[in-house]
Amino acid sequence: MKKLFIIRHAKSDWNNLSLKDFNRPLNKRGFKNAPFMGKILKDMDVMPDLIISSPAIRAITTARLISNEIVYKKEIQTNKKIYEASLETLDNIVHSIDDKHEFVFLVGHNPSVSFLAYNLCGLNEDIPTCAVIQIDFDTNTWADISLDNSKLISYDYPKKYK
Repeated sequence: MKKLFIIRHAKSDWNNLSLKDFNRPLNKRGFKNAPFMGKILKDMDVMPDLIISSPAIRAITTARLISNEIVYKKEIQTNKKIYEASLETLDNIVHSIDDKHEFVFLVGHNPSVSFLAYNLCGLNEDIPTCAVIQIDFDTNTWADISLDNSKLISYDYPKKYK
């Protein structure tokens, strides 16, 4: 069984228009919501074997804030291909995860995370910021994950709790 958590980065700050998109930080709400979702994951007793994140500031910050809450002790891997990824690129990243990892967090951006969730489990939503989607796959290899062997387990986001 493989478990994938697709996480969209928390709300980012648009105040400084001179910043390149890649360098946009989280805004106040983002800094509040990422730890909040981390606490929800901790309460669910969630601990990934691997966290892979876009290196964009808003994504890696989200990954770090969530990992702090769940007390993830390993290094967060970054993959620059996640930033501005197509569905095909994200799909290739997920399908090429080493099979020694059973439980993986992928932290990225819209629209690609929405496309990935739809492609892997049929979730047809515009994924909001800081959303966390858990999909379980009835297979032992990442290369074989598909809509046919997937099950949507949970779909949580901060506004759901307000």
